[in-house]
Amino acid sequence: MELTDNQILNQTQVLQKIKRIAFEIYENNFEESEIIIAGIKGQGYSFAKLLAEMIGNISSIKAIAVLIDMDKEVPNPSITFDCEDSLLEQKAIVVVDDVLNTGRTFAYGLSPFLRLHVKRLQTAVIVDRGYHRFPIAANYIGYELSTTINEHVKVILDSPPEEMGVYLS
Repeated sequence: MELTDNQILNQTQVLQKIKRIAFEIYENNFEESEIIIAGIKGQGYSFAKLLAEMIGNISSIKAIAVLIDMDKEVPNPSITFDCEDSLLEQKAIVVVDDVLNTGRTFAYGLSPFLRLHVKRLQTAVIVDRGYHRFPIAANYIGYELSTTINEHVKVILDSPPEEMGVYLS
């Protein structure tokens, strides 16, 4: 984080957004006994872990955080999970990332789930910037932020608590 970054959301506000998303996921999946929260490598996985913990705190649903390991910079990247595919079969799955910008990362991140037999596939983000080039929309959005294409949104979740937040540079 640089001194020129403007903080948009602080730690308290980010945790409130995550809690609200957790309640929404619970409301839409209350009949499930287990749900998979699959986070895209980086801050997406940090978000997945926080979200899974929050769902566990507010409901009886067992929420399992799973890592989607992919290189965001490579077109059509090779994608792996930190679990066996069998854990994902016949489950409600929420794929999460920190920021939805063009939708490219989400489009690639969702692709491995299309070869599995899942009950339901949903998406969640902390920040939706709205510059979608791919037909991707998040089911759960923490914060919608209108920015210019040249601005950069950075979500920090796994640093010291005083640095947790959403920043615009």
